Amino acid sequence: MKKILITGGAGFIGSHVVRRFVKTYPEYQIFNLDTLTYAGNLENLRDIENEPNYQFVKGDIVDAAFIDQLFIENNFDGVIHLAAESHVDRSISDPMAFVITNVVGTVNLLNAARKAWKDDLENHLFYHVSTDEVYGELHDPSEFFVETTKYDPRSPYSASKASSDHFVRAYHNTYKMPVVISNCSNNYGPNHFPEKLIPLMIHNILNNKPLPVYGKGENIRDWLFVEDHARAIDVIFHKGKNGETYNIGGHNEWTNIDLVKLLCKIMDQKLGKPEGSAEGLIHYVTDRAGHDLRYAIDATKLKTELGWMPSLQFAEGLERTVTWYLDNEEWLTNVTSGAYQHYYEEMYESR
Repeated sequence: MKKILITGGAGFIGSHVVRRFVKTYPEYQIFNLDTLTYAGNLENLRDIENEPNYQFVKGDIVDAAFIDQLFIENNFDGVIHLAAESHVDRSISDPMAFVITNVVGTVNLLNAARKAWKDDLENHLFYHVSTDEVYGELHDPSEFFVETTKYDPRSPYSASKASSDHFVRAYHNTYKMPVVISNCSNNYGPNHFPEKLIPLMIHNILNNKPLPVYGKGENIRDWLFVEDHARAIDVIFHKGKNGETYNIGGHNEWTNIDLVKLLCKIMDQKLGKPEGSAEGLIHYVTDRAGHDLRYAIDATKLKTELGWMPSLQFAEGLERTVTWYLDNEEWLTNVTSGAYQHYYEEMYESR
């Protein structure tokens, strides 16, 4: 039985990856390592928490001694590393938190894996999940990020992820660590903490609050349904070439304002309100510092070499996402209030 460590598995993307691996590979033992910060909670995985091939481990990747001991005790065959601080606005106000988690935490994992696997490197894999934000921004509408695009991070968040990418490649080159890296575009879907654009807008529409849009809403992002990202991670983990990088994109570019207006239209329909009701809540706010104009991924390498393509059209994926949030308003209320976080903190403190 292979033992796979997935870090950040109680978060948005991580929970979908954990669920996919637990359900798809019953012959694997999946270890979900998460420190359960505000953006991660085990409610995201309630449906699989009792599966025999699933185990949750509460812990922090910045604790090197803990991580070393975890590898010694479990002899993992592979790591899928998703744990990260990821909110750009938070990185602007507190950059050190991003350096510590995203850089130091990644190096702690690399060190533990190197020590544990030193006698059998070729039968192990360290998979580092990164972001398209490390590439900076695009100005030419005909240009796309490819795997060889020069790094140009423009926020503390993207700089911390770029640094962690460089460390993963350095360990591959210096210590022959078997690695793969993927850089993905914006994700959307169920279980997304409502500080990011789509769940924030859904939450605010439900509560009749203003819908804050940076600048004129002209920033362009490529959007990918989170389950398609989990499927891509699955494919890369099993078929990706050692030392390679793969870009994951949705082939789905939207300006922020057009996306918000489409979301407003869907919400009005779902809530039985007159068209234009939600759109009246749009409120333009001062653009944030270092706000990249456009991200767009060219995922040709992943398609041609490993056969992956997005499965959902955006309109369908967005409607599924809205339906999930409307069906799970209690989840939305509890994550915004911190109720889930307090519950699990108390549960683990009592053990």
